[in-house]
Amino acid sequence: MSFLITSAGMLLVASVAVLAVGLAPMPSAAQPALSGAATEDTSIRPFRVTIPDEALTDLRYRIAATKWPKQETVQDPSQGVQLATMQALARYWLTDYDWRKAEARLNALPQFMTTIDGLDIHFIHVRSPHPNALPIIITHGWPGSIIEQLKVIEPLTNPTAHGGNASDAFDVVIPSLPGHGFSGQPTAPGWDPQHIARAWSELMMRLGYTRFVAQGGDWGDAVSEQMAVQAPPELLAIHTNMPATVPDEIAKALQDGGQPPSGLSADEKRAYDQLDYFYKHGLAYAQEMSNRPQTLYGIEDSPIGLAAWMLDHDIRSYELIARVFDGKPEGLTRDDILDNITLYWLTNTAVSSARLYWENKLAFFAPKHITIPVAVSVFPDEIYAAPKSWAEKAFPKLIHYNRLDKGGHFAAWEQPDLFVQEMRTAFKPLH
Repeated sequence: MSFLITSAGMLLVASVAVLAVGLAPMPSAAQPALSGAATEDTSIRPFRVTIPDEALTDLRYRIAATKWPKQETVQDPSQGVQLATMQALARYWLTDYDWRKAEARLNALPQFMTTIDGLDIHFIHVRSPHPNALPIIITHGWPGSIIEQLKVIEPLTNPTAHGGNASDAFDVVIPSLPGHGFSGQPTAPGWDPQHIARAWSELMMRLGYTRFVAQGGDWGDAVSEQMAVQAPPELLAIHTNMPATVPDEIAKALQDGGQPPSGLSADEKRAYDQLDYFYKHGLAYAQEMSNRPQTLYGIEDSPIGLAAWMLDHDIRSYELIARVFDGKPEGLTRDDILDNITLYWLTNTAVSSARLYWENKLAFFAPKHITIPVAVSVFPDEIYAAPKSWAEKAFPKLIHYNRLDKGGHFAAWEQPDLFVQEMRTAFKPLH
């Protein structure tokens, strides 16, 4: 995500990226052309992940060689990610974690690469066995990746095997954001959420879809909402689990640090308090990546530094993850968490992913004047739980709104069953 304070991720050349992720042999792509150039290679190319053993050996060496700080001087996470949590994560990462299992999960799925505006875009594309499936493009955020959505692919594409009907079926497209995972790393400015939104529409049309929906949280929300702003005729609706709904008067009160406006409902007051806490205590990572992403050499060089940076996203997610490494799994497992962190490490995308914060010039939570249909799912432990009153004002064509009983920032990852049911319900009128 990105936020504007005013509104309240060997040889260092491109070929090394290919070596690092170990692409299987495939037809060579043409040299990237300028945006819109007729010579750009628009082919869809198969992709396979094969990480060299040397990269995994180096990772374990670096974990073992970590230079640890002293323990925090408080008994809570108010000073940041706690030493006990990080040392528990490091022990498991070093001795028990197996990246090859994650690699096998990825390679069991149809993965592809295509070039859009001169940049290689990696994506998973799973077609439903059911006819008339609704195509959906799902976008991850930071510090997430395609790992976030793996659990929902099978129940979305094959609903009859997962408690649904054939009429609930989706064709699922899950791209890696530019600078994230296996997608290319931009070498010049310009890949902001608006540009990514145009690229995603191009991707769906390149796959032959003449009607589709979009979904996202975190950066996935920013991209999906910009797709809705651009409103290509093929886009029927969007769904978000982290909507931009904060009214101007709320944003101003948060910015000024004063009292909330009078007359707020209980849901509105809770959302105000959540945002107030986040702006005061949770924005440090976003400020640094928005202003000085290139300075973050440490998280590109130290796996423990990267892991700590990624864990310190929002307090509810951190508390959940800390409990997982304390032996109390809920929603996520230790392997879930380390699959995602290891993907960032092995693809060398700590800094390139951070640049999306620098690229973004939009106030993240401000309404974007969307006129196409929008569906909203509110998970209680999200950064803020958008009240229905705010959602109705932000989205004049609100086709679905639901408050869930559990779940947080990484909805599809933490609560895949609830997420899938929300997709089925939200988009049922469009099938």
